[in-house]
Amino acid sequence: MAMTMSGDFVLPADKATVWAKLNDPDVLRACIPGCQSLETTGDNGFAAVAKVKVGPVSATFKGKVTLSDIDPPNGYRITGEGEGGVAGFAKGGAVVKLEDAEGGTKLTYDVEAQIGGKLAQLGGRLINGVAKKMADEFFANFAKAVEPQAA
Repeated sequence: MAMTMSGDFVLPADKATVWAKLNDPDVLRACIPGCQSLETTGDNGFAAVAKVKVGPVSATFKGKVTLSDIDPPNGYRITGEGEGGVAGFAKGGAVVKLEDAEGGTKLTYDVEAQIGGKLAQLGGRLINGVAKKMADEFFANFAKAVEPQAA
């Protein structure tokens, strides 16, 4: 089953700060919903474990993520795949772009993913709804992470 999703958020920080946080595994681990671990695996890669619940299916996905087309501090391409046992698999990518905006930095993303196994049987509307909710949760968490900290 194929899925696409796109969106944008204005984050309350300058582009250099947003870029640094987008490349910080500790920040990403704290912002990704259900993320249990995120480790750096070489220059442009990460190994991740995330627990995800979609309708009646709950699974722990183990996967790897690679960054490419890296253009600091303007954006990159993320490619990843994850295995969730009997729940199925997910693989796909996203293009992330940063641009200056009033009040901070505008982050734009375009996602394409393939989903298989039990998850794909749940139907597109449920999958898309959960994916959108997780993206919104990630960006709400990430916006807090890039906010200037009061001294």
